[in-house]
Amino acid sequence: MIKDKIDSNLINQRQLFGWLWNSYLRKHGWLLTLVIILMAVEGSMIGGLAWMMQPLFDNVFVGGSFTQLWGFAAIVLSLFLARGILSVSHRVMMTKIARYSVADLQNDLLNHLLRLDMDFFSRNAPGYLIERVQGDVQSVAQTWGLVVRGGARDLIGLISLLVVMLSIDWLWTIFALLGAPLLLIPSLVAHRYTRKQASKARDVAANMAARLDEAFHGIATIKLNGLEKYYSGRYRKLTKKQINVELKTLFGTAVLPSLVDIMSGIGFAGVILYGGYEIISGAKTVGQFMAFFTALGLAFEPLRRLAGISGLVNAAGVSVQRMYSILDQKSQLMGPRNPTKFSATGDIKFKNVNLNFGHMNVLSNVSFTAPSGKTTALVGASGAGKTTVFHSLTRLYAHQTGAITISGINNTEVDPNALRAEISVVSQDTLLFDETLYENITVGHENVDPQVLQDVIEAAHIADFLPTLPLGLDTQVGPRGSNLSGGQRQRVAIARALLRDSPILLLDEATSALDTKSEALVQKALERLSKNRTTLVIAHRMSTVKAADQILVMDKGKIIEGGTHKELHSSGGYYADLCRLQFGSSEG
Repeated sequence: MIKDKIDSNLINQRQLFGWLWNSYLRKHGWLLTLVIILMAVEGSMIGGLAWMMQPLFDNVFVGGSFTQLWGFAAIVLSLFLARGILSVSHRVMMTKIARYSVADLQNDLLNHLLRLDMDFFSRNAPGYLIERVQGDVQSVAQTWGLVVRGGARDLIGLISLLVVMLSIDWLWTIFALLGAPLLLIPSLVAHRYTRKQASKARDVAANMAARLDEAFHGIATIKLNGLEKYYSGRYRKLTKKQINVELKTLFGTAVLPSLVDIMSGIGFAGVILYGGYEIISGAKTVGQFMAFFTALGLAFEPLRRLAGISGLVNAAGVSVQRMYSILDQKSQLMGPRNPTKFSATGDIKFKNVNLNFGHMNVLSNVSFTAPSGKTTALVGASGAGKTTVFHSLTRLYAHQTGAITISGINNTEVDPNALRAEISVVSQDTLLFDETLYENITVGHENVDPQVLQDVIEAAHIADFLPTLPLGLDTQVGPRGSNLSGGQRQRVAIARALLRDSPILLLDEATSALDTKSEALVQKALERLSKNRTTLVIAHRMSTVKAADQILVMDKGKIIEGGTHKELHSSGGYYADLCRLQFGSSEG
């Protein structure tokens, strides 16, 4: 996995960028080498242009050579044509490298995130994670291109111009660099300031993504409660804050190029004064001065760009650190080193299971047996711990003490993926993807036998509404299945479970949000689905659990009663009270 590639001692910016290079850019090394060569050739040409100024002025303009005039014009034209061709070539190649690297990094981030525990997602809003995968990666990708371009084209161009300047007069070069010491302390302050503001900017961006995710997922609630103004107001405050921190970040990154302007101004003034005296006295020629002055002038822009890159790299370091912090997260529910192979055809047993969320005790000494091939129902008030029983069984959350066994094998001794492959879940909140109905039914399966698919469609009662869809199985179900009704979405979930054909079935309030007609259809499909499977059912409606082989009543994380419907109802306990609340005293 990607986290195995990361040295736990990666703590500074240089090491983090080194990790990015080794993990994502090194594989494009040959193409990147070619890009650097092309950029270096392009950058060196600017030095050649400055060097030509001396013979151009001394031999052509002062010497009056028309023959050399045409030759110099042809050389200058050739240089600019070559620079144009080289620029297009390396930009296309660099874009290709950047896009593939971004895709690899985003895929690794998502792949790693999907393997983290549920506890991690309960502490991090979806919008924040979206910003990590998209915003932070794009920020770093933009910096990659600038660093390579600056390191190859601008740095080589600057060096070639410096060589020209030194070849004309090393003392003039010293005068040109008189302002360089002024950059040191302000640049250190600017770097620290930029990093601080860039961190705030990424936080605000993540907060904005979280608010958008929250608003779009809850759009029905927002409309029904008239909260449009409230949510848009919250977002408006964030946009103002974003503008504020981005302006501060821009100020930090723009300081260094501005300091270069000041340094260059001091250098230009020094060269004009000292060089001017030498030209007037005849110690230097006009051509030498123009070559030096041209080199100094041409060095101005690449130097400003390099100074700007320094600030951008510092800001991008914040994004790199955030991505690393994600990839450094480790799952607490790792599979055992030597996972046990098992078949989930036996009984499910909970023995003195305790599970805490922080300081909150959610399951307390829970013990029960769900017989193989039978249906066990869990009932109780909201917050009693019923869904947590499912989560602990499937290892979405780890229980602290006790044991959960399937076919006599502890679920902690089985690889989580292998464990979950033996379990099908149908819940109240069915997740459908914005794909076709066919893709939502067969998700996770390839080359499904047409007859098997038809049998699943019939068994899940999808065939009842399939003719009403404009494109049948090729109909787009819309975002989160919005083009289907609640009952239709539940039947798609049942079809998935039928196609999965797992020996264990978990039903979590699968019919609670449906109308009477839809509930009847879904209940028929569920009865067919649960046949010959070890089934655990969570339900608030007593009518859906009456036929269960055993019923377990939960309250405050404990099992307080157990038995059949008839036994529990006649006992006059908690379950009987629930039945009276729903059906009246005559229910038996």
